Amino acid sequence: MTGLSDSFQRPINYLRISVTDRCNLRCVYCMPVGGVCPLAHDDILRYEEILTIARAAAEMGIDKIRLTGGEPLVRAGLPELVAMLAAIGTINDISLTTNGVLLARYAAELKSAGLNRVNVSLDSLKPDKFREITRSDAKLADVLEGIETAGRVGLEPVKLNMVVIPGVNDDEVLDFAAKTIDEEWHVRFIELMPVVGETENPQFVAASEMKKRIERLGKLEPCLPSVGNGPAKYFRLPDARGTIGFITPVSEHFCFNCNRLRLTADGKLRPCLLSDYEVDLKGPLRGGVAAEGLKKLIEEAVANKPQQHHIAEGDVPRRRPFSQVGG
Repeated sequence: MTGLSDSFQRPINYLRISVTDRCNLRCVYCMPVGGVCPLAHDDILRYEEILTIARAAAEMGIDKIRLTGGEPLVRAGLPELVAMLAAIGTINDISLTTNGVLLARYAAELKSAGLNRVNVSLDSLKPDKFREITRSDAKLADVLEGIETAGRVGLEPVKLNMVVIPGVNDDEVLDFAAKTIDEEWHVRFIELMPVVGETENPQFVAASEMKKRIERLGKLEPCLPSVGNGPAKYFRLPDARGTIGFITPVSEHFCFNCNRLRLTADGKLRPCLLSDYEVDLKGPLRGGVAAEGLKKLIEEAVANKPQQHHIAEGDVPRRRPFSQVGG
């Protein structure tokens, strides 16, 4: 293992893999109102191809993998992929980001296959607002059951990701924060980013404002995450069993310690979520590229990782909505 670092001396050890662009929800900040045309079956990486890329990346120093979508649980046989990835000896953490609708059905099987933990995207605790944000008939109760089941089978810590949307769900920040006191929820509040969705220049609630609201419940004390090394800054309310995290891509970017790459469902490697730059891996892979050639393509992506995003200047990705990138 040689280890990967970009041109700004940031170590790169984390690969996010989008296994599908399809989703059973249509969240307002993730997918355009008209939806997106799904990729053809043959355009999606096969599990064996994902495994080949993951093995090459692991030999270069990647030791953490997160599976995303779209919604990863709508792809058939996902536990099989988890088991394949878990067999890579140098991968020490495999996690999943899901909307939770199907989580109760698959949690135990995923745990048995080698999944370590899950993050669940949940933006409202109110059924009517949940339907409004997700633009679907999915049931909030199914998500809550999935959260409970994931914890029970040992996919811990279960982290809850809430994108705070002004005028829509920002009145629920206190409700989510209160869940960390008695129910051991680990909630991460995420600033709304300008992406290809309902609007490319949305208003957002800054983390500093969220903190002010939450401190009506008590003083927030800084703490360390129980697992993971992502961009959130963590706090805990007095006597709380769970934690509160803030992810601040807009008000206080964290690009200076970004350690990740993103593989899209159609085989493009992206070094930055908020840049349209990507390197094609699927074409060379299906053309018979050797392992060393694949590693050179990964190195190319890493070498072109930008120092930071430029959304403050209005430079936002336009080729793909979040549903095709994996967040």
